[in-house]
Amino acid sequence: MIIVTGASGQLGSAVVDNLLARVPAEQIGVAVRDPSKVGDLAERGVRVRGADFGDPATLERAFEDATSVLVVSVNELGPAAIAGHRAAITAAANAGAKRVLYTSHMGARPSTTFAAGVDHAATEDALRASGIAFTALRNGFYASTVPMLLTGALVTGELRVPRDGAVAWTTRADLAEATARILADGGFDGATPPLTGPEAVDLVEVAAIASELTGKRIRRVVVTDDEYRAEQVAAGMPEQLANLMIGMFAASRQGEFGPADPAMADLLGRPAEDIATFLRATLTS
Repeated sequence: MIIVTGASGQLGSAVVDNLLARVPAEQIGVAVRDPSKVGDLAERGVRVRGADFGDPATLERAFEDATSVLVVSVNELGPAAIAGHRAAITAAANAGAKRVLYTSHMGARPSTTFAAGVDHAATEDALRASGIAFTALRNGFYASTVPMLLTGALVTGELRVPRDGAVAWTTRADLAEATARILADGGFDGATPPLTGPEAVDLVEVAAIASELTGKRIRRVVVTDDEYRAEQVAAGMPEQLANLMIGMFAASRQGEFGPADPAMADLLGRPAEDIATFLRATLTS
């Protein structure tokens, strides 16, 4: 049985939808904190069990009969995130799963300025130490981040962010399909190649794409980290998120989110979606 955690979230739910097109529903289980949120999956024949990364007993029950477990990274940072991931890895091993897949990131490294990348690197270390076969999915940076970055720019005409580097923006839909294919068909021991969109672009190029799509001139303006933090916090962004984004820009300058890699297209058997196509659907709908 294939078990998917985080199946009530955007990526996890999309993975399950893709799995249902490939394997019988009775071979799929989901582990979610609130089973009432995935009642539709139970109606489709998927096994639904409650699980909390902070309660190992619930994880082992949710992972019962698993041949493989997809651990979707939690929406936290730091020690709490790493502890939760380790608990899920241990529970999968205790439940007899043959393989753990984990939604890591192409920027996973202990030395990165991108805080989530540090957590991903620590989780990959835990996978290596577990002794269980694993696949670390080195996912590209979500393309859904770009509309968020453009929110103010669409009003003011200025994309005001710190100095950046090219990023191989990747759609969640492509990542979900690729993940389901790996779960259903196997392949990839250890870390995958970067699973990315087809090109890496910087925010000058993003501003040009957005300008063309919306008909509004958007100018990319470089600001300092302190200016960015102050402006975003004043606009309502939590300071922790602002600091995470500042770290992301710094990591992109070091080339940690590029270049693009062909592995995604090879997995999908078609081109991965580029950022211009994604933004066309997002900004003009």
